[in-house]
Amino acid sequence: MDPRIGSWALVSAQSSMDPANQLSITPAQNGTHVVMSGETHLDFTANPNGHQAPAPDNLGFNQIELHRIDKHQAEVREMKDGVLVATVREKLSKDGTELTSTTSAVGHTPKLTVWTRTGGTKDPKDPFAGNWTQDLSKTRMRQGLPLKIEADGSGGVRFLGAYSYTARFDGKPYDLKNSRNDTVSLQLVDPHTVDTISKRDNQVTQKDRWQVSMDGQQMTLVSTSTLETGQHITEKLVFKKQ
Repeated sequence: MDPRIGSWALVSAQSSMDPANQLSITPAQNGTHVVMSGETHLDFTANPNGHQAPAPDNLGFNQIELHRIDKHQAEVREMKDGVLVATVREKLSKDGTELTSTTSAVGHTPKLTVWTRTGGTKDPKDPFAGNWTQDLSKTRMRQGLPLKIEADGSGGVRFLGAYSYTARFDGKPYDLKNSRNDTVSLQLVDPHTVDTISKRDNQVTQKDRWQVSMDGQQMTLVSTSTLETGQHITEKLVFKKQ
């Protein structure tokens, strides 16, 4: 998962770019969606693993490539009709709170921009990881269901509850254990929200939205299930972190 995901504000005192800029980096189904608004405007979705992606309606370039160098560094190549026009080297601080970008273009002095994190999280999996118990004061269903969610070490999560699975946030199906459903797929909506779709016999039987509060202490599950009769049932459960 891209550690740059989150909301960022420009630190003008350390940057050569004009102030009043905001940067948003969010996960997308086909990669990472980047939006810069303010004095300078950019909007594009970069594919993972260096695959070239179209980036229409951007001043100066119409194609983009994202190359992950290591855990804290990435290189973005901006191209115009297949010709390289600029290279942006991005480096994330070890604590995940500061992002430094150096833009190099032929015939221009390298441009330095420094961003400070204003939202999101250092790691999109962090808010969900931990031990959770049902908050019986905020739900009608008094099951007292305990949950355990932990990183699996390969970019996904391991979910342990009434049923269990190990899955990544890539929208692909993963096997379910101890469940009436066969598979589950996860999609990260934002750093605090995950949508899951469960299927049985390749038919969608359940859609869940997991949302963690900004302080990371409460998790709300809104679950919509489809019965064999075709009837839809929606339930809401609230969990608190232990």
